[in-house]
Amino acid sequence: MKILFISDIFGKPGRLAVHEALPALKEKYTPDIVIANAENIAGGFGITRNLCTKLFRYGVDIITTGNHVWDRDEAPGYLPDESRVLRPINFPADTTPGKGSIVFETESGGKVGVINTQGRVFMRAIDDPFRTTLAEVERIRKETPIIIVDMHAEATSEKKAMGYYLDGKVSAVVGTHTHIQTADEQILPKGTAFITDCGMTGPHDSVIGVLPRLAIQFLLSCRNVRFSPAKDGVRLQGVILDIGDDTGLARRIERVDIALED
Repeated sequence: MKILFISDIFGKPGRLAVHEALPALKEKYTPDIVIANAENIAGGFGITRNLCTKLFRYGVDIITTGNHVWDRDEAPGYLPDESRVLRPINFPADTTPGKGSIVFETESGGKVGVINTQGRVFMRAIDDPFRTTLAEVERIRKETPIIIVDMHAEATSEKKAMGYYLDGKVSAVVGTHTHIQTADEQILPKGTAFITDCGMTGPHDSVIGVLPRLAIQFLLSCRNVRFSPAKDGVRLQGVILDIGDDTGLARRIERVDIALED
């Protein structure tokens, strides 16, 4: 099973990067499923129904998100209608719309579990991501051993801890949120692929996607600043995973980092 994970699509530049680059990536890697984190797809903050529909049309199969999923007012009404768009599973289930996982059937008939979870270190203290995610892993493993976890978190330590916590139980733990692709892709001792952060699909001549002058203004003034996405240095980043169909364990993880012409 080959799985392409596209990381943190940021604003219009990121959307256009997916539209332009995904066909060639599909031809090169022939993935069975394409997963993309898109919590920043709407002007750098949040999601909309229309923009998620565009991503599906471009060839994305499953959309994961994170803490910014709620930044647009329409998200709470949209998520219950679209099972292919996930929110972190450890938001309180009794008060939070949407789902945090899905079992997706590929065109070839294989099944892939996808779980979206969110860290708590330096982030809002929602429910425990470790126990919540493990319980969902155990449920999904009754249907398929192939499970991808999007660990949306700030701290490297928390992401790495999740990797070891789920080692041998899931196919991959893929870190998102910080928008900086790390060079630590690896297969952990029990067979789970791991990377601390997949990076960002969007404008890299920026401060994690935002126009530098606005980010600097915010840091110097210590006041709220209306951020806008940058436009230049657009790249598509993520990972390609090769997973054993029978075992659900990883055979290979490779970083994807493609520069698009301005």
